[in-house]
Amino acid sequence: MRVIVIGGGVIGTTTAYYLHADGHEVVLVDREQQLATEASFANGGMLHASHTEPWNTPAAIGQLLRWIGREKSPLLLRPSQIPNLIGWGLGFFRYGMPKHHHRNTRVNARLAVYSIECMRQLRAETGIAYDERASGILKIFHDSDEWVAGRTASERVRDLGVRYQMLDTDDVMAIEPTLDAVRDQIVGGIYYPDDEIGDPCLFTRRLGDILAGEGAELRLGESVTAINSHNGSVTGVTTDQGTIEADKVVLAAGSEAVALARPLGVRLPIRPVKGYSATVDVSDCDSVPTTPIIDAGRKVVITALGQRLRVAGTAEFAGLNRTVNENRVRIVLDQALANFPRLASQIDYNAVEPWACLRPMTMDGPAILGETPVDGLYLNAGSGHLGWTFAAGAGRAVADRVAGRSPAVDIEGLKYSRFTR
Repeated sequence: MRVIVIGGGVIGTTTAYYLHADGHEVVLVDREQQLATEASFANGGMLHASHTEPWNTPAAIGQLLRWIGREKSPLLLRPSQIPNLIGWGLGFFRYGMPKHHHRNTRVNARLAVYSIECMRQLRAETGIAYDERASGILKIFHDSDEWVAGRTASERVRDLGVRYQMLDTDDVMAIEPTLDAVRDQIVGGIYYPDDEIGDPCLFTRRLGDILAGEGAELRLGESVTAINSHNGSVTGVTTDQGTIEADKVVLAAGSEAVALARPLGVRLPIRPVKGYSATVDVSDCDSVPTTPIIDAGRKVVITALGQRLRVAGTAEFAGLNRTVNENRVRIVLDQALANFPRLASQIDYNAVEPWACLRPMTMDGPAILGETPVDGLYLNAGSGHLGWTFAAGAGRAVADRVAGRSPAVDIEGLKYSRFTR
């Protein structure tokens, strides 16, 4: 079969890889001149089954409402976006109820565990290198109640294969000695030994090179303007450069998937949530943390990727606005480096690389994978803050569905049909 994949980020490219491995004629289309130019370019770099809770916890919803319009808050809802979020927001609140939230956390964790294993297999098959490190991830806590809540959340998914170790302050220091300067601020931590890190941009572009070298067609710098159909079945796509015919189409276009699906009657309950990151060259610095860290209270992640330090965080509801607000970048950087005062004193802030992306967030939390009511149209959409984590597993699962196979992972709770019942 000829299959078009719309979207050249880590999700779309990985899906294309698995489709090509299945023997399909694959055409990958992206509007940018290079792969991984948007949401996959400079995110937090973590592949984690440990951090799969949807963002609509009751606590987060309360914070979001209290912090409306507050520029320095880690969760920012811009007042201008409230009218655009009414219907989606009601669903976001509803699915934040404990019974829904706990179920969807398990849906995410199940896919994440599978996906990390798929990534290991893909790495073995291709020999691809992307500043990867299977070092585990350390989550630190400044508040004892949050530490206990973190343990409870981890326990809920342990049976799915998410291993964890509870750490006291001394244990945290033993794993990451560079935190010693703020020892008195840390009440404990949780270590997840099976989590990994890596550069998603490097991975995506190198995987794209492998695809192109094996005969897949990469049409970059070409924008899809419509998905074409006839008598209820897809026939291909129209781009700003013409028409491409195909037997199947996989929509993996991040936040743009909503507009492309709508004319076909496929309503995707996805909204963009902007995240920020900063990348710092730390080749001449000391006291650089070697363990990837999630700061639970400050809602930031800190990852060493080769000679670079990547910090990322915040969630900003600002519609499709992709503007990089450097004040927000500085807030993320300051929050992360508050844990490393010695390192902070060595940073050249003028050399920091700022970045922002739009995370495609479903109203209930999990991604949307597989078939749609339109014959031949498949989705790999709405992964939110877990796109890098889900990339291999979601790509494998969608390729399985295109081929008519049952995926090796249970995708109940990830299908589009959950929103049409």
